[in-house]
This record gives sequence, structure tokens and C-alpha cells, in this order.
Amino acid sequence: MIPGEDTPDMEKGLTQRQLVHVMYGLFAIAIISTGFFGVAAIGAVVLAYLKRGDMVGTVYAGHVDWIIRTFWWGLLWLVLSAVATMIFIGFATGLVAVIWIIYRLIKGWLAHFAGETPLPGL
Repeated sequence: MIPGEDTPDMEKGLTQRQLVHVMYGLFAIAIISTGFFGVAAIGAVVLAYLKRGDMVGTVYAGHVDWIIRTFWWGLLWLVLSAVATMIFIGFATGLVAVIWIIYRLIKGWLAHFAGETPLPGL
């Protein structure tokens, strides 16, 4: 356990820290595969929802919320971009949405490696 952490990790199975890495990893697989393995992002969010209650009050709670918000906002913007392709601007807004999702994935994962909670904002 890292000094200063107030996170009781689970005794059996994966630790909470490892679970958050799995969530970020699944999300990254979905992005790297350009949506081909989009089910991996859904898996990350389902796992986040399942473990959300266990991580309340820990440094990992912010990461779980971060992953959930990134998924839902990213999905919203990708759907709106798909609709906007009918007026020929959807490709640009879709690219912006993907870049935003990648940015949040990297920002959150780097904060997790540093033992911090991702700061609110973008």
C-alpha cells in the first residue's frame, strides 16, 4: 500500500487499484481498435458501475466517476456527430469527440499512475 492512501484494497481477487487499471485498459482497447472492440468500453463502464459503491471514500472513486462520465459524454457526442454527418459536419465533430475521449483517457490514467484523482474539467 502506498503511504498516505486511505484505500483498503480487497483481500481476494484484484485490488481496487488493479480494477481501475482494468477499466482504463478496456476503454483504451475500445479506442485503439477504433470502435471495433466497442464492447470493451461497455465492459469498462459496467465494471465501473459495479465497483462504484465499493470505492466510495477512496482515491479510486474519482476515477470510477471519471470513466463513467467520459463514456456517457463521449457516446453522446459521437451519436450527435453521426447525426450531423447528414449535413456534412459530423466528421469534424466526430474527430473532435474522439480526441476529447482520448485526452480524458490519458489524463485519467496518468493521474491514476500518480496516485491522484483526475481533476474536474474537460
